[in-house]
Amino acid sequence: MARQPYRFPQARSPERGSGVFRLTVRNAMAHLDSEVKEECLREDLKFYFMNPCEKYRARHQIPWKLGLQILKIVMVTAQLVRFGLSNQLVVAFKEDNTVAFKHLFLKGYSGIDEDDYSCSVYTQEDAYESIFFAINQYHRLKDITLGTLGYGENEDNRVGLKVCKQHYKKGTTFPSNETLNIDSDIEIDCVHLDLEAVSRNPQDWKNSSFFRLEFYRLLKVEISFQLKGIDLQTIHYRELPDCYVFQNTITFDNKAHSGKIKIYFDSDANIEECKDLNIFGSTQKNTEYVLAFDAFVIVICLASLILCTRSIVLALRLRKRFLNFFLEKYKRRVCDADRWEFINGWYVLVIISDLMTIIGSILKMEIKAKNLTNYDLCSILLGTSTLFVWVGVIRYLGYFQAYNVLILTMQASLPKVLRFCACAGMIYLGYTFCGWIVLGPYHDKFQNLNTVAECLFSLVNGDDMFATFAQIQQKSVLVWLFSRLYLYSFISLFIYMILSLFIALITDSYDTIKKFQQNGFPETDLQEFLKECSSKEQYQNESSSFLSCICCLRRKGSTDHLMLIN
Repeated sequence: MARQPYRFPQARSPERGSGVFRLTVRNAMAHLDSEVKEECLREDLKFYFMNPCEKYRARHQIPWKLGLQILKIVMVTAQLVRFGLSNQLVVAFKEDNTVAFKHLFLKGYSGIDEDDYSCSVYTQEDAYESIFFAINQYHRLKDITLGTLGYGENEDNRVGLKVCKQHYKKGTTFPSNETLNIDSDIEIDCVHLDLEAVSRNPQDWKNSSFFRLEFYRLLKVEISFQLKGIDLQTIHYRELPDCYVFQNTITFDNKAHSGKIKIYFDSDANIEECKDLNIFGSTQKNTEYVLAFDAFVIVICLASLILCTRSIVLALRLRKRFLNFFLEKYKRRVCDADRWEFINGWYVLVIISDLMTIIGSILKMEIKAKNLTNYDLCSILLGTSTLFVWVGVIRYLGYFQAYNVLILTMQASLPKVLRFCACAGMIYLGYTFCGWIVLGPYHDKFQNLNTVAECLFSLVNGDDMFATFAQIQQKSVLVWLFSRLYLYSFISLFIYMILSLFIALITDSYDTIKKFQQNGFPETDLQEFLKECSSKEQYQNESSSFLSCICCLRRKGSTDHLMLIN
């Protein structure tokens, strides 16, 4: 058999082979680049969710924000204490002057207000004497007062008293015949008594027709006047004194026409800038030190604000990288819980606190320099910011598992508690309206909606139960029986059932948290992504302080979703 000649294998085309090689190299480079990108993203995510101590051990990054927050806690608290002591002097001065005014201008004032009014009169003679007594005391003010008081100008730029009376236009009454003829239109007559008019013969203005009151159609008499004073007690605390304007109003209320005229005294104190202050000694220097301290607090809060804002911006960029990578690699979106993990709620709380502290400190500096007098707004800003600062301390305790139970339980039980309170609130409002309309005429605690709501809330907490039962007036047997049914049913429903269920919701969340801490928290997409590099550093054994599983867990429909932070 003839041997076939040997044929060498045909070589591949050089152009075709080089194309396949370039494609293979390109794919390999793309795959390598994707792995490097994924590893860098994973390392950045892992570093972002570390606590300050872990960040320092990993990259020797000094925890500036932690140190700044600790310094800010000390500074803000010291500032608040200092402002609180100063504010106490303002409140005490206002209250003491109000008590002094009542003793000065109210005839027969016993020192204790009768319910919501100061005192009362029951005869025409007592009513006239009380009105004339207040006018005469105003005239003799500088001779009898113990305070640093002087006369002020009213809205008409006049020094003196303004006396106004309200009464029905005309009418006649015959109670014995049970007849009434009256025009319900209200007239207001006013007269201004300056110091000269009052200092003249008192009988001239006392016998004037204006003070001839027809009590059967009189509604009320108002005596208004302004006084000025200086708070000198602040000098003892090395602070600049405040100048006050007291707008005082004495009201003789006869709207009920019940034979009892209630006398109200109202004093509205406004702080104004003193026109000329010449104080020598250490007071002025102490004010400068306080202003410098407040300026330093502003600088600290501004630095904290910048660092926390920067952290949030970097977190949003990192989240965008993670979302794009996850969508590109796994072709699906990340759950909402993992999206919110990049928004650090503590940083938001710190930013709000810093803004309030900065604004409050600026107001405090203006108040200290006597350019502003808005103590209330400054107190709200500084008080709320200090509250947020101390609440933020819980964040650092949360790094320890033993101290993190409170945050976890509150966060897990919050959705269920809010839904439960919405349902219980409907029942509470029903009892509030019912008690107000039925028991209002017979019980002091049910006379208005606000008082009813406060009374029922105190009953829920077991406060003042017997007094609430005992104070009901037994003028109507039907209303008395209804009040017993109303109070017994409310207390039984809210204390024995609703309050117990409320506590059970929190207890159930606490038990769930304890089980998760023992057996491990359910893992989310973000946690699974970070655990892929755990073979090198055993990352899966470290406690995760940032992951939640509200929408990544597949649970039964009857079970509420939990937001868990381990």
